[in-house]
Amino acid sequence: MTTTDRRVTDLGHLAPIGHDDGMALFAVELRRNLDLMRGLDEQDWSKPTDCPAWDVRLLYLHVLGACESGASIRELLHQLRAARAFQKANGGPQEAALSSVQVAERLDLSPDELIARFGAVAPRAVRTRTRLPSLLRRASLSVDGPVAEKWTLGYLVDVIYLRDAWMHRVDASRATGVPLVLTASHDGRIVADVAAEWARRHGRPVTLELTGAAGGRFTAGGGTDEPVVLDAVEFCRVLAGRERGEGLLATIVPF
Repeated sequence: MTTTDRRVTDLGHLAPIGHDDGMALFAVELRRNLDLMRGLDEQDWSKPTDCPAWDVRLLYLHVLGACESGASIRELLHQLRAARAFQKANGGPQEAALSSVQVAERLDLSPDELIARFGAVAPRAVRTRTRLPSLLRRASLSVDGPVAEKWTLGYLVDVIYLRDAWMHRVDASRATGVPLVLTASHDGRIVADVAAEWARRHGRPVTLELTGAAGGRFTAGGGTDEPVVLDAVEFCRVLAGRERGEGLLATIVPF
């Protein structure tokens, strides 16, 4: 078993990802997604992913759409209006409706066109979200999937969009066999933030040992004698619903 650090981090004392850190991580994550896309062979784009309705190309049409909404208020409002209409006609959660709209409106893009548009919009998405005023980031919004609760816009922008892009890079790597680039400073910070939110959500004492380059050793609520031991990426996949979790690992963490 290997972890990024033999020290034990108390998840109760780990500060959540803030705006500045979130935007720096987001910029790196989009570059890593772009690098992965540029390394794909023609046949890789049609390979199925862990998202049941999407192959690799459709998955990245969603990621592109999310970035384009982040780069333009006009595009964001358009997508939200279209998603409300889709949800009214088809039902389901808001998130699924928004993703469906993002994919459907970009279906005519070839992989080369997708890569070109993603490369152009990614820096603009980071800049636009970085400049989001603090007052607006404190605004609340209701979500209905994968959990029904209220979020701040800052949590959505700084954390959820980052996790979404990260998890889809994991999805694409698993689908294509392209090696997943992982570092402690980037992926380890994302995973630790997921672990801290997981601990807050279930509220039970736990000792957690996550293996791999993005892993670490953690405790919450004083810890337990029997640790939860799992690969760091698999831990996140379970919490995101990619795999079934048992016990505390059945706790949902939004991605």
